[in-house]
Amino acid sequence: MAGAHAPGEKCVFCDIVARRSPAWIVYEDEKTLAFLDIFPFTRGHLLVVPKRHGARLTDIPFDDQMALIRALDEVCRRCERLTPDYNVALNAGARAGQIVFHVHFHVIPRYGEANPFRASSRVPLAESEARAVVAELSRP
Repeated sequence: MAGAHAPGEKCVFCDIVARRSPAWIVYEDEKTLAFLDIFPFTRGHLLVVPKRHGARLTDIPFDDQMALIRALDEVCRRCERLTPDYNVALNAGARAGQIVFHVHFHVIPRYGEANPFRASSRVPLAESEARAVVAELSRP
């Protein structure tokens, strides 16, 4: 089922889906797989992937996107067995921190350690910037 990437391009997640590479699998259905991150931020850090290859969420068909969201819901519920607090993250593109170019969600259980998503102080959104962004994103 994994495919649709450049010939000769190696994808570790496709290898995990095809069972060519090992993984600690915690959930699987027809279209998705969830497994432990081998370089976890915290105990129980999970990755939720579609079995069909696509670098970004928008690269996979809508039904695979919906299957991925359903799997994400299930994995989040399972994560709550470890802690009620967790982050869900999707990095799309190298500048957003994506390292493996097979779409995946991170589910990162939180146990009270510093939040990596709040590494610097945040500046309030200016009305002019808000209006500009809304105008740009509201176009069909």
